[in-house]
Amino acid sequence: MPGDDPPSSDRRYTAALLIIGNEILSGRTKDANLPFLAETLNGWGIELVEARVVPDIEAEIVAAVNALRARVDYLFTTGGIGPTHDDITAASVARAFDVPLERHGEAVRRLQAHYGDPALLTEARLRMANVPQGGTLIDNPVSAAPGFQIGNVFVMAGVPKIMQAMLLGLEGRLTGGRPLLSRTVGAALPESQLAEDLARLQDRFPDIAIGSYPGFAGGRPSLSIVLRGRDQAPLDRAAEAVAEAMRRLGAEPVFFG
Repeated sequence: MPGDDPPSSDRRYTAALLIIGNEILSGRTKDANLPFLAETLNGWGIELVEARVVPDIEAEIVAAVNALRARVDYLFTTGGIGPTHDDITAASVARAFDVPLERHGEAVRRLQAHYGDPALLTEARLRMANVPQGGTLIDNPVSAAPGFQIGNVFVMAGVPKIMQAMLLGLEGRLTGGRPLLSRTVGAALPESQLAEDLARLQDRFPDIAIGSYPGFAGGRPSLSIVLRGRDQAPLDRAAEAVAEAMRRLGAEPVFFG
């Protein structure tokens, strides 16, 4: 559990993800960071409540950073901190905070140690040491070029392997509450048959998030009901109530989790 708060804390901690890059919007690159971030944060008691994708346009990045960081406890960004001309995330975040972009001495030292030969540490690569004034580094154990934190904004690489290493290294810097628990109840039913029951059950269990996910199995309609909450007892009661509704409709429920 990150931070110092006890796991029993009722405080709800929230996060958002800002995915930056034209390659995501064009479909050329498939984002793999959102699922990893959501699952990891949930394990730390932090709920991912929003995700956005914006192009490599400074004004778009600035607007999204300022909108999101005001609404959540933690804002994470991925992409745009490499050595090329279109890697403008650091400069955009600096503008969002209205501070200058500076060459961070420790970031330079890390790059020097990584590349060894001074000839390899080109000006383009040194751009990866640019950090908004007041920012603190996020370690990159994969390729040395760090991310950074300023305020409640955590700027990370877009490459999944690097992003994952950066995120896991933040565990001690983040504070979370109790993780969301989940249970799934499945049955061979079309979604429409259970719709009215689910509406009533959501009113009955307001602290449990109830999601309905239809599909097909063996050529027949199937349905998975995913229930999420922070307390095991009401979660179990809600799952059993869903199962009972399925039984009344002639289906045999199957529990997962």
